[in-house]
Amino acid sequence: MHRRHQAHRPASARPESTLLSPLGELEQAFLALAHGTEPLTLPAHLVCDAPDRAVWPVDRVRTHLAHPSTRAELREQTWREVVRRARDLGEPWDVVAVAMTVPVLRRMLARLARPVHLERAEVEQEALTAVATALCTVDPGAQRLDRELFSAADRAVHRLVYAACRRAGRESGAHAASLDRLCSTARAGHGEPADEVTVLAAAVEARVVGVADARLIARTRLNGESMGLLAAEREVSVRQLYRHRRAAEQHLATYLRGRLQEL
Repeated sequence: MHRRHQAHRPASARPESTLLSPLGELEQAFLALAHGTEPLTLPAHLVCDAPDRAVWPVDRVRTHLAHPSTRAELREQTWREVVRRARDLGEPWDVVAVAMTVPVLRRMLARLARPVHLERAEVEQEALTAVATALCTVDPGAQRLDRELFSAADRAVHRLVYAACRRAGRESGAHAASLDRLCSTARAGHGEPADEVTVLAAAVEARVVGVADARLIARTRLNGESMGLLAAEREVSVRQLYRHRRAAEQHLATYLRGRLQEL
């Protein structure tokens, strides 16, 4: 799928909310096709019984397609024509076909129970990829082609969410276990069991992790602060912050194993 690139400052230097999402980028490309110097159009009779003109721009067709008053037969024939053009003609009709699903995808994803560490942009991209793939494999003679596309997107995003939840659970348990083991075994300067803060302080002193990394681990693992709030505070995406913490904890885990071997 083609996207228009614009000059921006690096993503790491600005809040995620200022970025165009995959759905937003696709919508921009779609509207550019509908309102360019040579607007992309479809026969209006496909989606309307009594159109006011012979052809409509594709965004007007999409609006009418979603209107409750549009008969099911008209929706069916419109989707068949859109899918046919996407498969037979390719660009830009492949963009149009996927963009026709955007209003429904927005509603679908708004209801999705997405874990906080899974970025909205990743979920949107997964849904769009599923729709684009389904366009190539769906039976053109199937009833309700639109439902076939929406179902493909729904299955894909739920698989993504399920995998993200399982991965987060495994990683969280592994890192917590490493820290717990050291704290139960390690000794501070006078032979007392070391607590988590002491362990982190020692790791900072040994230059295993930086002060910012130690604070990130302490605030989220020990104090239970939200990664989402910390990501906003640091003006990075939640997923980027999770990757950053994971890298810091991997360095910490290596350090912990070395300390345990010395005891």
